[in-house]
Amino acid sequence: MVAGMSELSATATVVIPSSQPMVAMLGVGDEHLRLLERLLPATDFFVRGNEIRITGPESDVVLAEQLFAELLIVLRAGQGLTSEAVERSIGILRENGDVRPAELLTSNILSSRGRTIRAKTLNQKHYVDAIDAHTIVFGIGPAGTGKTYLAVAKAVQALQSKAVNRIILTRPAVEAGERLGFLPGTLSEKIDPYLRPLYDALHDMIDPDKIPRLMTSGTIEVAPLAYMRGRTLNDAFIILDEAQNTTPEQMKMFLTRLGFSSTMVVTGDVTQVDLPSGTNSGLRIVQDILTGIDDVSFCRLTSTDVVRHRLVGRIVDAYGRYDERQGAPHSSDQGSRRPARPGGTR
Repeated sequence: MVAGMSELSATATVVIPSSQPMVAMLGVGDEHLRLLERLLPATDFFVRGNEIRITGPESDVVLAEQLFAELLIVLRAGQGLTSEAVERSIGILRENGDVRPAELLTSNILSSRGRTIRAKTLNQKHYVDAIDAHTIVFGIGPAGTGKTYLAVAKAVQALQSKAVNRIILTRPAVEAGERLGFLPGTLSEKIDPYLRPLYDALHDMIDPDKIPRLMTSGTIEVAPLAYMRGRTLNDAFIILDEAQNTTPEQMKMFLTRLGFSSTMVVTGDVTQVDLPSGTNSGLRIVQDILTGIDDVSFCRLTSTDVVRHRLVGRIVDAYGRYDERQGAPHSSDQGSRRPARPGGTR
């Protein structure tokens, strides 16, 4: 087989140290190896003992060698490997040879309640780094890209390190016009459906028994956007979620609440606007206004950054292609794209 290959073919051997079980590298039932064979179909992998012999096109062999070197670093750091991590690592190496997947896979934002939260894609890493480096960060992208979840994780990290004194989470209750009066129940019951995704993220990161106490003391505040008017928010990590459903006036109002020693993160998906037809989205307008302003960063995530079920990314792409065929409004257009709904996506 080797003799029949072109002059650009190559062979390399990777030796896995005895301190690392082969099953950790190759996966249960060799699932990681089978994944590599699908992703690099022109390359053959032969396993014997603790050696992996790689034969195929030179570029693929070099890529596979780099991949195994990065995965070894992850294993030595005590991190487990998943098929998702292996696939994302190959994608990172293909996209940008200067970025090391091992750094991405071992850079934890938060460890809580038996789970570790970290960026999983290159764009997510840029987003997290931007939050560290800027006062105001906009995370813009489709559902499932971790915009809100990672922002909440950074907020909890900042609170735990005492970089801020409080966390403020807000989102527009667009479906009720921010008045909420016609809904049944107490004020808390009225706004709860709109704020539930923020509570869900908090519960993943903080002991649920502690959350009521933190909210009672004002250390954590979850409230509709209308409640931000007239305030100055000092020493706080402030997150505005579902920002595509703000009007330009609401966006300006929110951004001018910024106080000293605070960080703001604004998240949204400009392809899912619930505003009445003909109403501008504040998230669309603000990109034209603030791009290029010092200490403000715009981070854009795509379907390749979706970290939910892999079908979600395909669904996002399919809807994008459908909109193009139909000549539907794009992300920069005005108005409502679909019926309003409570809750939402991270």
